[in-house]
Amino acid sequence: MAEKATFAGGCFWCMVEPFDERPGIEKVVSGYTGGKTENPTYEEVCSNTTGHVEAVQITFDPDIFSYERLLEIFWQQIDPTDPGGQFNDRGESYQTAIFYHNQQQKQLAEQSKQELESSGKFKKPIVTKILPAATFYEAEEKHQDYYKKQSFHYKLYKKGSGRQDFIEKTWKPGKNKEELRKKLTPLQYHVTQENGTETPFQNEYFDNEEEGIYVDIVSGEPLFSSKDKYDAGCGWPSFTKPIDKHQVNEKMDMSHGMIRTEIRSSQADSHLGHVFEDGPQDKGGLRYCMNSAAMRFVPKHKMEEEGYGYLSYLFR
Repeated sequence: MAEKATFAGGCFWCMVEPFDERPGIEKVVSGYTGGKTENPTYEEVCSNTTGHVEAVQITFDPDIFSYERLLEIFWQQIDPTDPGGQFNDRGESYQTAIFYHNQQQKQLAEQSKQELESSGKFKKPIVTKILPAATFYEAEEKHQDYYKKQSFHYKLYKKGSGRQDFIEKTWKPGKNKEELRKKLTPLQYHVTQENGTETPFQNEYFDNEEEGIYVDIVSGEPLFSSKDKYDAGCGWPSFTKPIDKHQVNEKMDMSHGMIRTEIRSSQADSHLGHVFEDGPQDKGGLRYCMNSAAMRFVPKHKMEEEGYGYLSYLFR
């Protein structure tokens, strides 16, 4: 059964994209909550006279995407030490908060806050409030899915506000080339760090038919499922889609006299391969052509013990 989660993380334009279109998430709505004014307008909330904060309300299937994972994503979008707003957006309407809908959510939210405090990642106290959910008022239509409707302005805004740089500085892992050379084989290093390509038909997974998932060889972030793997005849492991589109980034590649779309992992920024538009039409028409050397295969029967049990829904 679907549940709701409500988070305030400053400007709601920037709080939809991180949650939207992920497995198990049905919808993400921008709105206002926590105040006293009924049916407030955007202008009224921004005046800081209503008591409301800008927030997003997420409808999700906890059997596919857990509340713990939602909390993890939430913390990684904000500066939880700022009591006066978020980045360039100042005032009480931009303050951060977690609005819990039941006691389990309250307990998990408090636990995640304590873990963040004890992690030492932030030198200042965590000031994000944990509050009971109140009436949620949907924002005006022009504010819904803003990152899609006004994508160019949205990217400028996220960058200009300071949010994007803060997220990358705080949460993106740094790369230690020497450590990676020790951890990876020469081929794995060449592919992931130097945009290399392995030999077709002479790599580990091009003909692997076992059930399981493929994870980034550097970070372990889950990338692809055997459920979406198919034989494209190209000699490299090919998939119709990633497990979660947020785990991969697209980048224009103009090397070798061609214009292609490169695929890199979101967290480790590993070069994985390329995506082409010659895949099965009944599956969306895409072919994610990946390098085996950029991935590690986790068999279905080992997913739980290796910490990927939350993805078991893929094989139900």
